[in-house]
Amino acid sequence: MTGQKSEMPPLPESPPSADGLPEIPAMPERAPDVVAVPEAEATPERAPDVVAAPEAEATPEPESALAPRPERRKLRAVLRWTAAVLVFGSLGTGVAYGITDQTRTDVPGLSTRNDGRWVYPKLTMPVLPAGARLPFDRDNPGGIHYASLSALLLPAPAGSKVLPELKGDKNRVSPDRFLAEYPEEERSGMKQDLTDGGLLDIAARGWTMPDSTSTRIYLVRFRSAGFANEFVDNHLGGALEATLPVNGVEDSPPLDESYPAHTTVPSTERDVYDEAAPRGPLHVRHAYIRSGDTVALIIQSKKVKAPAVPFHQAVVLQNQLLG
Repeated sequence: MTGQKSEMPPLPESPPSADGLPEIPAMPERAPDVVAVPEAEATPERAPDVVAAPEAEATPEPESALAPRPERRKLRAVLRWTAAVLVFGSLGTGVAYGITDQTRTDVPGLSTRNDGRWVYPKLTMPVLPAGARLPFDRDNPGGIHYASLSALLLPAPAGSKVLPELKGDKNRVSPDRFLAEYPEEERSGMKQDLTDGGLLDIAARGWTMPDSTSTRIYLVRFRSAGFANEFVDNHLGGALEATLPVNGVEDSPPLDESYPAHTTVPSTERDVYDEAAPRGPLHVRHAYIRSGDTVALIIQSKKVKAPAVPFHQAVVLQNQLLG
């Protein structure tokens, strides 16, 4: 991943909503990460929400049966962290996206002024099967997510129209549907690497908003974090620009320097890209998140110009769900 660390102004404050923006409650056996908000008064603590167990779904094999994690490319890692130092400076502070239940006017950074953020349902972490470990516990070296993959998908926001082609059975889609997001000449080699590289399953969700902004999210789960990292290193990520553009992008897009660096989720990595001008008829933004055995692809596009705020919001929330 390319760490993006710079002092950047916080995102504008959010629109009014009855429920506010979603929050990630405390997960079992690990305290939640707190995002600092400038010049804010402390808000009262609240008990974590009780969530219902997701529908049954195939879960990965126990850790003992997993293939060992392949060694990552050391040169790429050096390039990524070097780029982070060159492009970004110190950590910033700003708005926490995942706050939901408190009164909006009482929550720092969530005033009633419209800043373009979307209103999502309350986010809760899915219940794990009995005895399963969290993805970044010491006893889970493969970084396995034992939760239902569909339960880890970011839900569609209020006012959106869900894309029927990504609904499927428990939001599962085929490798071909995922690969359709990339140039045709690249798909054969990518599909072979998915087949040989420990692919377990793929879940997806997509929607369009009244302003025609389109969003598609894919979660690709492998047998272990090593397989997931190998696929990203071979095909997707890049130190200063995307190795492989998604469809609709004229050239390899550069890193999105406006992405808020303070939203980092521990133990995960992200690469966020913004298509540079001059662009085609669509402005396409996309991002990758690495979280243990799972890789997320988030694509957002709109004619002429895709706004940054809802894209960054979707990346932050999906990152939190996977962390």
